[in-house]
Amino acid sequence: MTPIAERVDHACLIVHGPDQSGLVAPIAALVTRNGGNVVSLDQYSSNPEGGDFFQRVVFHRPGLQAALPQIESDLEATLGPLALTWRLTDQSMPKRMAILASTSDHCLLELLWRHRRGELPVEIPMVISNHTTTAEDVRGFGIPFLHVPSRGPDKSEAEAKILELVRGNVDFLVLARYMQILSDDFLRQVEVPVINIHHSFLPAFIGAAPYRRAHERGVKLIGATSHYVTKDLDEGPIIEQDVARVDHSMTAADLQARGAYVERAVLSRAVQWHAEDRVIRHGNHNIVFA
Repeated sequence: MTPIAERVDHACLIVHGPDQSGLVAPIAALVTRNGGNVVSLDQYSSNPEGGDFFQRVVFHRPGLQAALPQIESDLEATLGPLALTWRLTDQSMPKRMAILASTSDHCLLELLWRHRRGELPVEIPMVISNHTTTAEDVRGFGIPFLHVPSRGPDKSEAEAKILELVRGNVDFLVLARYMQILSDDFLRQVEVPVINIHHSFLPAFIGAAPYRRAHERGVKLIGATSHYVTKDLDEGPIIEQDVARVDHSMTAADLQARGAYVERAVLSRAVQWHAEDRVIRHGNHNIVFA
């Protein structure tokens, strides 16, 4: 990952639309005529005959901030007639990420640690939790900790408070083992992407104690999945997955510990790739230029 300080005057252009002959040349020419120099370029076509085209271009342009309005105007004029959608971001501006957590701290602390080391290009304006068990750890990183209890079957009051806290203040949310199901209404109102992490036993072991039941079945692989949250529980577009081998000698607690390790790594990669504009959502799956 390139440190934020070294990303000054670097822009990331995401392009998506119907594939057709001759798309790469006008995009490269646009960067050149606006004084830019391509640093990296990734692209993918689902089918060269009638498929979809995806491209991620990072380019350097001295004095980028002042040049952005002209570049955006040129993009609209050039890519609009080609039926391509686009998104242009200043890579020196870290995305604002709020974290929602409960009592499990492994994913939360991993994100805070990586952020402190400069490994995640984000700002963390707040951590919100429905418990107070991680409060001191979070504050030790210099991050505001906000307690929003969520008791009983009606979560509307808690969700309203969270919306009040994050609306207009963050660019995306991360559920770092936040053990609450977000309502469809919340997801409609929050208006920013929400990233989740969970074990990959689904749908085989749904509900409580999945590692115990996996141990009882003698599983040989455990894993984790990070995805965007949608109204369909745990079925949103997948960003990243990974697995680890286990064997008969391991207890349920051993499995859970190894699963936590995988969860931390998978969520961190998913957050980094999202923050670096490496993920393009396409229907119910993602194009990830990792």
